[in-house]
Amino acid sequence: MAAKTFASRFRGSRRFLSGFVAGAVAGAMGTGLTVVQFLRSQDSGPALAVREPDGSAERTLLEQFGFPLTGTETRCYTNHALSYDQSKRVPRWVLEHISKSKITGLFVQIAQEDTSTMQTAARGHTSPSVLTLADKGDADRKHCKFKPDPSIPPTFSAFNEDYVGSGWSRGHMAPAGDNKFSSKAMAETFYLSNIVPQNFDNNAGYWNRIEMYCRELTERFEDIWIVSGPLTLPQTGSNGRKTVSYQVIGEDNVAVPSHLYKVILARRSPRSAEPLALGAFVVPNKAIGFQPQLSEFQVSLQELEKLSGLVFFPHLDRTSDIKNICSVDTCKLLDFREFTLYLSTRKIEGARSVLRLEKVMENLRNAGIEPDEDFMTRYEKKLEELKAQEQSEVLERKPS
Repeated sequence: MAAKTFASRFRGSRRFLSGFVAGAVAGAMGTGLTVVQFLRSQDSGPALAVREPDGSAERTLLEQFGFPLTGTETRCYTNHALSYDQSKRVPRWVLEHISKSKITGLFVQIAQEDTSTMQTAARGHTSPSVLTLADKGDADRKHCKFKPDPSIPPTFSAFNEDYVGSGWSRGHMAPAGDNKFSSKAMAETFYLSNIVPQNFDNNAGYWNRIEMYCRELTERFEDIWIVSGPLTLPQTGSNGRKTVSYQVIGEDNVAVPSHLYKVILARRSPRSAEPLALGAFVVPNKAIGFQPQLSEFQVSLQELEKLSGLVFFPHLDRTSDIKNICSVDTCKLLDFREFTLYLSTRKIEGARSVLRLEKVMENLRNAGIEPDEDFMTRYEKKLEELKAQEQSEVLERKPS
């Protein structure tokens, strides 16, 4: 009897538990459905719960300790500006402006009594009638020395010691010879921020002749803008794959470029309606003889921009009529005779004795070149000065 009573109670408990569980499940399902309906109703309304981050707040957080600095900002000097590559210790580009007065060192002075004319001249629209030649500039490269740019942190600067014994010369991008009008301007071109490791023969030869051609252009154009710089171009290996590699020199790992570029923009005059003339050139950083013409190294401006990652003369209206400088002008560099004669003429001024002066003449004739009238005039004048100087020194040494 007790067993039957227990069994009946157990069956009743099971019915109760089953009912309880069923009720709990139904309640949970109801609650879940209510939550889902609530969330759906929230999604259908304005998204107030989830918001996009505030851009200005995120930027403030990102730059809390500053963004990395590249040092590529534009640095301006007396007659050139540049952007510096801190990792390679060379300039990325160097921009300069040259004119006949700057390269000859003859200052152009404007009449003081006409203030309005002076202001117009400052904007590049001076009337030739009010211009007079003043004193000649005293800039001389013999007073200049290569040295680190004081505006470049030493951590990122090249030093003269990097070039010593490296097999590479210190090649100017903005030449010293373009700045005879100002000792300060010339001295600033000797900052190592304006220098790249350059093949000796290229520096003294072909590149020098390009620089001379740019100065010659000032005889026919009033304003010349020039951008120069180094390139490290990819080389294709025997397997057909392209790689970029370059030598570095010195303890500071100054990068040696594979090529050098120069962009020339010439304006006949501020008043001329004649189109601007432009040319872009890329030359290998190695010895180049007298045979190759400058036009052989000419590239389109767009091609050079693609190679360098730079946009040249961004304010230039490229939709206007811009002429190829090699069509408007000659793009002709000095030949062997002209160049040798030019170098020999320069050596006349540097001769400090009659013996050294005569050596200049001997070397010129050994090269198979006869001196021209200008050379002989300078030579005879210098010879007379040196002979008088040596005679004076002999008289001073004689006992009285």
